[in-house]
Amino acid sequence: MKRIVSVSLGSSKRDHAFETDFMGQRFLIERIGTDGNWDRALQLIRDLDGKVAAFGMGGIDLYIYIAGKRYVIKDAKRLIAEARKSPMVDGSGIKNTLERKCIMDVHRDIVDLKGKKVLMVCAVDRFGMAEAFDEAGAKLTLGDLIYTLGVPLPLHTLGALRVVGRTVAPFVVRMPFDKLYPTGDEQDVIIPKHSKYYYEADIIAGDFLYIRRYLPDKLNGQMIITNTTTRDDMDLLAQRGISRVVTTTPDMGGRSFGTNVIEALLVSILGKPVDKIKPEEYYELLSEMNLKPGIVDLRNRHGGT
Repeated sequence: MKRIVSVSLGSSKRDHAFETDFMGQRFLIERIGTDGNWDRALQLIRDLDGKVAAFGMGGIDLYIYIAGKRYVIKDAKRLIAEARKSPMVDGSGIKNTLERKCIMDVHRDIVDLKGKKVLMVCAVDRFGMAEAFDEAGAKLTLGDLIYTLGVPLPLHTLGALRVVGRTVAPFVVRMPFDKLYPTGDEQDVIIPKHSKYYYEADIIAGDFLYIRRYLPDKLNGQMIITNTTTRDDMDLLAQRGISRVVTTTPDMGGRSFGTNVIEALLVSILGKPVDKIKPEEYYELLSEMNLKPGIVDLRNRHGGT
């Protein structure tokens, strides 16, 4: 059995382990949160290095891609430097492919996205998802400046996102990561903020912890398209008035894992150094695995609409 471990700076309350089969191989997939403790995360990687088939890097990205240009997040390099024997990936190698496919699946099979109002709380780390919404004819509101940097200015086009992203990314990636993204206990804190953009949207999309952090007390049947969710997250969303949740990765034992886990799975199956894997190899393997989005209807759940 191959072991995949996602070492996350996030809350340990979201930990999960699951056994499954992929491509004729047996896997134990684990997520271990370190509650924002960098020293604990670094030590965990040192202890497991060489004992796992691959690491996922959770709660932080190593790279963000904006219109084809890659930016390295400074703090993330501290983590990956400790994985000397087992490969470590953050999900960015497949995020654009997998999440673009998810949006197209939603457009084809679940809801016609043309004309739908979509709020992406932060789109800069999910440029492929934003492009897919745009291609499907959705009306975008991109909250990168509002929710990441505290500047109350919505963006509505990919062109504006490109300009803003390329301008601020070189500075943002050098900032302490906990100033950009909730880690540890901060992930449990909800601060409704600039809620009108949530209320105006038909669909709220992007990173779940960003969505959750600014979630209003009561919404009116919006759909959420996101990445990693737990059963507790679904209960919260039902109570807050969300009608349906689509996750970009399938349910695995009651929750969805992040793209860092899926990429770690692919790396372990391919058995090649990460820097030798071509994007088309990821794409072919993802197609062969035929991963489908997870879909949860919350309308009949206790507390839902």
